[in-house]
Amino acid sequence: MEGEFLKKLIMLLTTIIVTALILSACGNEKEEEPANATEANSEEAVTQEGEESEEEPAEEAPEEEAEKNSEEQAEEVSTTEGTETDFSELIIYMEEETEGTAKVIYENAEPQVHTMEDVSVSLDAYSLVELTDFHTDYSIPFDDETNGGVIIAQYTVTNNRAEDVYYMPAFYASFTGAPKDYNNYRDLLPLEGQLPSILAPDNDYLLKAGETVTGYYTYPFGKEHLSSALDASTVSVEIPEPILEKGDFGSSIGKKGKFTLSLNEDGAEKVAADAAFYQDRVTSENMGEKKMLEEAEGLSKSEAIGDVNVTLDGYQFTEFTPNEVEAPRFENFTNGIVLLTAKFNLDNKGSEAIGLTLTPSKLTVNDGAQYMLQEGMLLDYSYDDLIEAGESGELLQIYALDKEQYDKIWKDKAFEIEIGPFKNQDAEDISKGKTTNFEL
Repeated sequence: MEGEFLKKLIMLLTTIIVTALILSACGNEKEEEPANATEANSEEAVTQEGEESEEEPAEEAPEEEAEKNSEEQAEEVSTTEGTETDFSELIIYMEEETEGTAKVIYENAEPQVHTMEDVSVSLDAYSLVELTDFHTDYSIPFDDETNGGVIIAQYTVTNNRAEDVYYMPAFYASFTGAPKDYNNYRDLLPLEGQLPSILAPDNDYLLKAGETVTGYYTYPFGKEHLSSALDASTVSVEIPEPILEKGDFGSSIGKKGKFTLSLNEDGAEKVAADAAFYQDRVTSENMGEKKMLEEAEGLSKSEAIGDVNVTLDGYQFTEFTPNEVEAPRFENFTNGIVLLTAKFNLDNKGSEAIGLTLTPSKLTVNDGAQYMLQEGMLLDYSYDDLIEAGESGELLQIYALDKEQYDKIWKDKAFEIEIGPFKNQDAEDISKGKTTNFEL
């Protein structure tokens, strides 16, 4: 009995010891668990600081919130639909770079394209942004102001030729009454995305055969200049010609072009209305308001001057009211102004190019009793605008008439235009003094 009792006592003590050891082990595991969890959390925190987490945070970061606000704002501004070009990230970059505040006030996404012998330039879209309270380091291009505006434009240049060309994207902007021309300000956007960084002196402005490049352009305006531009309602941008030989501007091809950018709804309406008028300088440079009085199209009246076949395609009589900037030019017209713009097509079968700025013409009115010469300063031609030998092209001629005399005397009588002789780029007569007449 005694031996059996000892055996049971030993077993009981053994069980108690084993149980105590197990409980002790469990207790140690629970004590270590928080330390392990803290270590894991610490490692996760370090990882998130070193690189972006793939999971969305519960709260929006400042950049994301700014982008969201910019997008909401864009929905409220005046927008012209077309191709989709999103400037929101560039606007956020510009805000951060300048420490300013940006507000989109007008957008347009209707492309405009100008083609020069298989080299095309497209204005894909643009956005007019008010930029205020920015750092003084950026004030100089804004006329030494820290409030103003920026036009951000996206351009695409395409070379569809079988040969390389060289293209300097000098897309200067201006508006009626502008005190200067406006050009790209490189410090507002990332350099690598700017068109003047893509077609640049470093690569000799080379645009390879079949190549297309797209980039941005920024036009800065100080507050006062921005106000003047908004009053004008449109801005025009010059499109220069490409050249075939590096550095040789005499090897240019095609003709320079011009894009018109509306800055508000008034500008958009004016651009739409101006599309109906011939593109003389009065129209292309927004010198005032035209109102159509009479027009004729598709006349196809043809006469020959030597080796040049001249066709009168049409004409437009418009009542013209110059704007405040241009009014001094027309101060002698105290009774109002009527403009006659005639459109000709010249088929040059001769051996020399015809200089468009040098072509003389005369308008006879009142059954031949009175006449006036064409107003070359109201035409949008330059010294290099030519119709080459063997080619055809448009020639506009414009005349300024006293409105009172037009209404009371001239409009019900015959108008006759005498045109010629044609001259080459050196102002030499290439028509042997010959002229021809067209009755309207």
